[in-house]
Amino acid sequence: MDEGTPRATRAWVAAAFTRTEDVVYIGLGVLLAVSALTLLVAGTVTLVQHLLAGTLPERVVELLDRILLILMIVEILYTVQVSFREHTLVPEPFLIVGLIAATRRILVLTAEFARLLEKGEAAFRNAMIELALLTLMVLALVASLMMLRRRGTAVADRA
Repeated sequence: MDEGTPRATRAWVAAAFTRTEDVVYIGLGVLLAVSALTLLVAGTVTLVQHLLAGTLPERVVELLDRILLILMIVEILYTVQVSFREHTLVPEPFLIVGLIAATRRILVLTAEFARLLEKGEAAFRNAMIELALLTLMVLALVASLMMLRRRGTAVADRA
């Protein structure tokens, strides 16, 4: 085929974009993996320090927050891996990241309730509204995940 034809040019440009996309996905994967590993090591060190100091009960929410952040990063890393391998975006990992993020915020918010009461009724009321909205978001994300999984099973049954 002649190199000057529009079809050959389009194929070359598409291949160049695919290679560029692969390089970006590899870079993102490395950054996410290093970030997750760094947070994991730092979290382990913090856990041991608080365990030895006897301050672990006061820091459990902070450590759980860090663990959930690591889970979010790992889930995003999985999304990057799937996107790199299949060159498609899969919605399920994004919903899982949203679910983890909402759960993370709910845990932090409920741990701060005592402090919010000291700030006054308005701060507490705002926290309760946020908690209600987060709960609705969790329900919507879970419903979305269930629909996606049912759809995936139905598609597999038809194939």
